Amino acid sequence: MARCSVETAEGLAAPSGTVLVVLHQARSTPGRIGERLQRRGYVLDVRRPSLDEPLPETLDRHCGVVVFGGPMSANDPNPFIKEETLLLERALTDHVPALGICLGAQLMARALGAAVATHAEGMCEIGYYPLRATAAGEALMPWPGHVYHWHSEGFEVPRGAELLATGEAFPNQAFRYGQNAYGLQFHPEVTREMMAAWTVRGAHMLTRPGAQPAEAHLTGFSRHDEAVCRWLDAFLDTWLAPV
Repeated sequence: MARCSVETAEGLAAPSGTVLVVLHQARSTPGRIGERLQRRGYVLDVRRPSLDEPLPETLDRHCGVVVFGGPMSANDPNPFIKEETLLLERALTDHVPALGICLGAQLMARALGAAVATHAEGMCEIGYYPLRATAAGEALMPWPGHVYHWHSEGFEVPRGAELLATGEAFPNQAFRYGQNAYGLQFHPEVTREMMAAWTVRGAHMLTRPGAQPAEAHLTGFSRHDEAVCRWLDAFLDTWLAPV
């Protein structure tokens, strides 16, 4: 596995290395997660398997993996869904730091043998919803009180994983497996520009049960984004810290 830090002349650890970023649509970006990784000195290796871009055969040259969300389901029979699940299995086996966001978290859960399913009453979470840290989550860092969502499926907590945060309609919101694998049901990467684009391109989704109207998304961003940004900085430093 590639190292995630090097020693500077002053003896301090400076972030270095390549993080594999998996996206699912031509217009998708890693948002502020990508921006913050680059600020920390990481190079992003962006792949879109759903558009026939191949994944690396090994993770020897990568010091981290981030699999983002998308409109497809972790239960879909598409070949790239299987390939991404196998990628996460390799990362978990090789102890490469792995982060799943929304669909990515659901794929990680499936890679660990847990189920992914729609809400029993057909509810979805699209907009800002309350988040509560568990005792295990609170021991890691302070968490924001509301986070941004865009999903209609949720994951079970995999066997051997710790539940870090809970929600209302979908009680499983974040988990950790081992020391450096995390699944997040929500979207801390979303910028205001991304949110504006999502609410336009996905306007047909905003009438689904549980979804919030577009104006509530932007109001929620103004109220909650500062806390999400503080949390994200602390989270990324924890995620990529040497084990």
